[in-house]
Amino acid sequence: MTQQLEPHSPTGICFSETMAGGFTLGTDDVAEGDRQGKAAGNILAIHCDIAVENLDQFVADRDMPGSLAGTVDYPPLGMGLSAERGVFNLFSPADDPKTRLMVYELAFQHNGEDYYLAGKKEVRDDFGVDLWTDTTTLYTRLHQGTDTGGPVTGAGILRLGPAELMRLLSTLRVTHAATKGDEARAIATFGQFFMGQLWASYARMVAR
Repeated sequence: MTQQLEPHSPTGICFSETMAGGFTLGTDDVAEGDRQGKAAGNILAIHCDIAVENLDQFVADRDMPGSLAGTVDYPPLGMGLSAERGVFNLFSPADDPKTRLMVYELAFQHNGEDYYLAGKKEVRDDFGVDLWTDTTTLYTRLHQGTDTGGPVTGAGILRLGPAELMRLLSTLRVTHAATKGDEARAIATFGQFFMGQLWASYARMVAR
């Protein structure tokens, strides 16, 4: 009798990421929200635990999101606000294949009201002075309700600093890799997609 092998789970990846920046209620302009928030000392931070169950499908299919959960710190609303539901996605807009959008979305509650924090990074596949800014800048708006269809109640710009990027890389883990080679390929695939040309400068920090 031939023993049937169980199908191997797809290779995935998980990591933790923290971003913070100036944020202001009552505006939908991210630059103005960032400026006013910094001036008033109102800094919004998100602490995210992100998981991608099938990395190959995630990279190939713009409709395949990763999962995101974590907490939100923002003094005007509260600290450690739990966000148990969220979306993480990376995709290239159809009209510009050299640009990738990174989408971060977190749902949370404050005083019994639903809020939805939605941000995106715009990463261009080229070298230049904007490379670091593209990879580490999250343009963010806060919506009332449970998704991006609700009215915008605040805006700002969150950033991933060098120290936070180092911490992110230290948390990077591959799941269900069959071999060390599969693990290394998964890290390289994600790093190049997540950081673009910047990945070459940091890949050695997560080498196994």
